[in-house]
Amino acid sequence: MDPKEIAHRRIDGSRDALLDLSHRVHACPELGFAETETSALVADSLELAGFRVERGACDLPTAFIARAGSGPLRIGICAEYDALPSVGHACGHNVIAAAAVGAGLGLAAVADEVGIEVVVIGTPAEEGGGGKVFMLERGGFDGIHAAMMVHPAPYETADMPMIAAGHVTVTYRGKAAHAAAFPWLGVNAGDALVVAQVAIGLLRQQLPLDVQAHGIVLKGGDAMNIIPHETVMDYMFRAPTIEGLEGVKSRILACFEAGAIATGCTVEIAQAGPDYSEVRADPDLVAAYERNARALGRVFWPDAGPEPTAASTDMGNVSLVIPSIHPAMSLDCYPAVNHQAAFTDAAGSPAGDRATIDGAIAMAWTAIDAATDPAIRARLLAGTRKD
Repeated sequence: MDPKEIAHRRIDGSRDALLDLSHRVHACPELGFAETETSALVADSLELAGFRVERGACDLPTAFIARAGSGPLRIGICAEYDALPSVGHACGHNVIAAAAVGAGLGLAAVADEVGIEVVVIGTPAEEGGGGKVFMLERGGFDGIHAAMMVHPAPYETADMPMIAAGHVTVTYRGKAAHAAAFPWLGVNAGDALVVAQVAIGLLRQQLPLDVQAHGIVLKGGDAMNIIPHETVMDYMFRAPTIEGLEGVKSRILACFEAGAIATGCTVEIAQAGPDYSEVRADPDLVAAYERNARALGRVFWPDAGPEPTAASTDMGNVSLVIPSIHPAMSLDCYPAVNHQAAFTDAAGSPAGDRATIDGAIAMAWTAIDAATDPAIRARLLAGTRKD
């Protein structure tokens, strides 16, 4: 029997279990590096299927690496399972996790026949924590010849636009005082925050159109009648490439420093997580994935959905080192978009279920294509990129 048909049947035979996994992860939103229950659910699913599972991989308690097969070509399937504050799985990581398990099951059924080892990599804290970056630095991706995952979105594309991003936490410290009786004795950390945000707003006119800066106030003060002695912000800035991010970062940091200078406060700027690179997708894998997804009836932009727009992911850092793909799967939910409560609903809907199964099959078929195409297989085994 054709390896693709065997993989397809294995995934179809696990449909109920895969959708149950997706729904259980969806119902248990856990934030980055605290995905204790959901990472265990995903790892347990693979262990029960016969995978060799290393838990707490790379000194990260909620990371895991699961292996099946013994072929020389090692294909990595990335699973994400962290949620967002207040809106839960509004980026559909439940679908990502279950699709990764499904692809792993399908590939394990043909691993020895097509000469691969399938490695499902449980990667925590994609939402700003940079779990993949830490795993990459600590050897979690060593020996992997190609890596892939699928990501829910309001549109469908085999090459999801992903740009570089940095993330800082900014703390201003001044001096408290009675806001009415003795304001001149205070040093206003709230004003420092406002100055910085105004400076960033004014800077936007001089920034390239493909550069972004956005953030939130974590702490604005303690009471309206106390001059704020401490304020805290989280800010993110983005640029098309990791190289271009450095120039953006220096200009944004100058705005934070301006707030301190203008008010007499001190400022502490701490990197809140590793910088994310842009995704550089492997063209051969992109072409194979799109062909396989279309064969399953997936409809790609511009034939359906809004135009793809850019976000950021730690999968970008992986893609600079290992040939990778990070396609988007439509949940047919626009104008509901990622990071909205309505998208949380979509991730647990029948459209999310279809994306789970289709994503699993499309990834498994793409890995099989890579393993059985002599030119692609030889290139991946040689560690040669094709950007």
